[in-house]
Amino acid sequence: MSHALPTLQLAAGIHPLNHLCCHLCVIEIVVTAFLKFSYFVKITAFLSFFYCALSYYRLGEHAEEKDAEEIIDLASKASVADQQKQVQDNVHYQLTHMCQAMDSILHPDVTNDPSKDPSEAHSHSRHSGLSFAVGGAASANKQSAAIPATQPLTRIELSNKFKDHFGYTLDIRASGIAHKDAGQGLFLSGEANVGAVLAIYPGVIYSPAYYRYIPGYPRIDACNNYLITRYDGTIIDAKPWCLGGETRELWDGSDLVDYAVPPKGSENNSDRVWRMLSKPLEKSVRGNFGEVLERRNPLAFGHFANHPPKGSSPNVMICPYDFPLTEKEMRVYIPNITFGGEEPIKMKRFGSFYFKSGSSDNQAGDSLVLKTLVLVSTRSIHDEELFLNYRYSNSKRRPEWYSPVDEEEDKRRWS
Repeated sequence: MSHALPTLQLAAGIHPLNHLCCHLCVIEIVVTAFLKFSYFVKITAFLSFFYCALSYYRLGEHAEEKDAEEIIDLASKASVADQQKQVQDNVHYQLTHMCQAMDSILHPDVTNDPSKDPSEAHSHSRHSGLSFAVGGAASANKQSAAIPATQPLTRIELSNKFKDHFGYTLDIRASGIAHKDAGQGLFLSGEANVGAVLAIYPGVIYSPAYYRYIPGYPRIDACNNYLITRYDGTIIDAKPWCLGGETRELWDGSDLVDYAVPPKGSENNSDRVWRMLSKPLEKSVRGNFGEVLERRNPLAFGHFANHPPKGSSPNVMICPYDFPLTEKEMRVYIPNITFGGEEPIKMKRFGSFYFKSGSSDNQAGDSLVLKTLVLVSTRSIHDEELFLNYRYSNSKRRPEWYSPVDEEEDKRRWS
């Protein structure tokens, strides 16, 4: 199934918990009321929901009912920008735990070394209370000068040990959808509660400045079912990542992949216009980037989530996540690279076209980020296939297997 879809900045994550607290029901009632308004308000409602729910559960076992009430009050007063910032922080908080867990598995002698400078350690373990749940900054970490040796574990073995830490992991197997085009599906093995970050969408990140380097351009979706688009126009191609690998390695996304493009005879008028206006570029800049990544990463399977079949509902949601590149020790576990390197480029959009505009220099105080995506659970999940609403436009011909989750919502989304 195709994964080329626009996404919403709605969700965040927390460290998985063993049970859901009854206070979540109070938050859900607030969200239900919000959902009666317009599409924009619906987005804001989901953002507020995750702000409240994830901030509350971030408090852990020490949370009290008054904390839930205070968080709801804070959400009602916070701007959209402030809520988005907190959502990002909550996702980062959870991923920090996950990266630390994988480090403890792959580098047990390093992560438990008492001589390690405490000022360089992740700071989340030294904080508690409501102020931590609704605000705080991540610390930068020291970058290793060389690739350290890791435990000789297979991808499956690392996945099983990850499950021992968090109570769940991901499996790839034949989808349970009764359709010939369903193919493989993404399954949760174990249990995860609402708000858990379950997967990262891996692959090569293309900013609008590099659209013409995407294989098959301009008909990029004709030869690739593993493309996804962020709200800011960033495109991620997960096809080169495939199932990952069995080692930690320098990865530049140049794995041998079949990007066979349909013959020109099948072009429609729109395709011909794009072909005249847009010339694909050779990937001569590929040698300029590449990162040491953990190819055994048990989270790097977001591209295998299918759209729910008719009569079913999605149980995960896409959340844009801007990974701060200052977090050097976590970088190896973020399964993405930016095509062309990580130099920011300013772009202006005119219709469907993007053009370079002005200087690419960072503004004062800005830091480089990796613009990726994570999948977040929208409810408690136990040994189930994960489904993601693709939100295809109703103005274009949709695949035979596609059944809208909410036709009216899709109309509002694309109107």
